[in-house]
Amino acid sequence: MRNGREVWGDEPEERDAAAIVERFETDAEIQEKLHEHPNWIPAEVVWHFIKRNGKRVAVTIAGFALVLAGIAGLLLPIIPGWLLIIPGLALLATEYVWARRLLKVAQQKATQAKEALLRKKDRAPSPEEPAS
Repeated sequence: MRNGREVWGDEPEERDAAAIVERFETDAEIQEKLHEHPNWIPAEVVWHFIKRNGKRVAVTIAGFALVLAGIAGLLLPIIPGWLLIIPGLALLATEYVWARRLLKVAQQKATQAKEALLRKKDRAPSPEEPAS
């Protein structure tokens, strides 16, 4: 909860738009322009929308492209899939909470796999030692 209200959506730290709306509601000059031209929108609001959503669209497209290429890499022997899936999730995690959670799970699984591999390597007899 923030400011006594429950926060919805992926990004709890996202700025509350109420402050911007309130500023434009109390500005007489802006209200006059809106009355004369109902389709007029302040440039600051448009720029904030483009900057915020443009970045999110670009991150989403690039992140999903990496994840999909990684999935293809798991199925095809061309590229190692996990080398693309992890960076794709990391990129998506900059904008989406669900991707942060998936990335954390993927990192835990990778750590477990590494530890299991190291344990197996330590238990394997060396070529110099005779097998019992």
